[in-house]
Parts: sequence; structure tokens; C-alpha cells
Amino acid sequence: MDQDMTLLAELLVSAFLIVGGIFGFVGSFGLLKLKHTMQRLHAPTKATTLGVGGALIGSMLYFLMIESSVSFHELLITLFLFITAPITANFVAKTFMQGDVVERELPDTGRAFGWAVYDDPPSEKTEEG
Repeated sequence: MDQDMTLLAELLVSAFLIVGGIFGFVGSFGLLKLKHTMQRLHAPTKATTLGVGGALIGSMLYFLMIESSVSFHELLITLFLFITAPITANFVAKTFMQGDVVERELPDTGRAFGWAVYDDPPSEKTEEG
């Protein structure tokens, strides 16, 4: 019974590592093959989220099911990646837009203010000025 549980845990950990490796490979391949900066930005961000996430889940399951201990390192790394990856991608995209995209080429935002890269943020105006 115990060997069956260990085998199941190993298979589960291996599956998450393989899924993480596949997403990492696809993200790296997309980074090399896609032509434009905005397209290349998409591939590594998905690889970071899903590829590294799969490896981290596999690592957490290994420590939980085989070593019988809880490891918070992977959880903290996952939290850090989920916080920083979208912010980094947003900064890279805004920098690219500011340098290489003309505002009139972009679609209308449908709001009173345009794209945040080109327009100042709306100011809070009071009735008195």
C-alpha cells in the first residue's frame, strides 16, 4: 500500500514536471520564432506562469507526499512570480508602445481619455477649480 502511494506520488510529481517542461519549451520556442516584440512578449510570460508553475507544483507535491513535510519556498516563489510577471510584461509593452507605435495607429479606447502611454492621467477637478 505504501509503495503504491509512493509510486502514485512520483507519477504525479513527474507529470507536473513534464507539463512545466513542455510549457517552458514552448515559451522558449515562441521567443525565438515570433517576429514582433509584442508577440514575443506573450510566449515567455505564459512559459513563466505555466512552466515554472508546473515545476513548483511538482516540487511542492514531492515534499508533501514523499518527504512528508511542507515547503513554503515554492509557494512564496509562485506568489512572487504571479505578482512580478504581469507587471514586468506591462512595463515592457508600454516601453515598446512608447518607442515604436504611433498613437493614431491604435484603436479608440471608447473613453474620455486615450491610451495611458500617451495621455496624462485624468486629474481630480473640484467644483471650485
